[in-house]
Amino acid sequence: IQKRWRGYYVRKYIHNYYALKKYLEAISVNNEIVRNELQEYTEMKENEEKRKDLEKREKEKKYQARKMHYLLSTEQIAGIYNSPFRKSPDPMELLLRNSKPLSHRRKQIKSPFTSELYDWPTCTRPPILSTEQPLPPIGRQKPQGPFRDTAEVLRQRYKPLEPTLRVAASINSPLEKAREEMKKEEWRNRIHDNEFLPFSSYHKNEKYDQSIHRSGKYGQETYGTKHFREVQPEKWVADKVSHCIF
Repeated sequence: IQKRWRGYYVRKYIHNYYALKKYLEAISVNNEIVRNELQEYTEMKENEEKRKDLEKREKEKKYQARKMHYLLSTEQIAGIYNSPFRKSPDPMELLLRNSKPLSHRRKQIKSPFTSELYDWPTCTRPPILSTEQPLPPIGRQKPQGPFRDTAEVLRQRYKPLEPTLRVAASINSPLEKAREEMKKEEWRNRIHDNEFLPFSSYHKNEKYDQSIHRSGKYGQETYGTKHFREVQPEKWVADKVSHCIF
């Protein structure tokens, strides 16, 4: 009797066949729905990856077209993507026509003071005022021995130069300095200060001052102005001038 009752009770309330069948059917339907959703999600992710890959390739292609814009065809010479043996130009040729050339990037000039520490004695740049709290002082005693104060040492190190009279004075004497200045002045100045301006209306009626070489006693002959060649009548054989007749 107990065996029969246990079997009836288990089949009725614990392991119900019809309830288990309905449960398995519901699970199979739920699994099918989940599988369909996962398949749609996988396809959507694949399409998104393909779209991103395609956009990346197109972007790279456009960048290469801008970079190789100098390979574009001209009126006289066809480019490497526009072969005369093809019926239509290459797609890269069309992309080169629609793209702009790549401009050169300007190099950013790095400031020399970016990595340099604040130079206290020369004051190359102003100090950076920090808002952080300073560290507490180290509680150590002054070292024993004949050591001076740090502030005094820094003051002596960075004090301005005060040269002695021997260092500040020049090596050359004032007389030699004056002679050098006179030599430089003579070398720098011209022989005369009267400028010759033949095309100026102001100096049009003034007489031109000839140089020493032209106005001396033993100067040159005025060749080409008064006569073409030197004439000496005392050496003539006849009284008349001979003429060349062709």
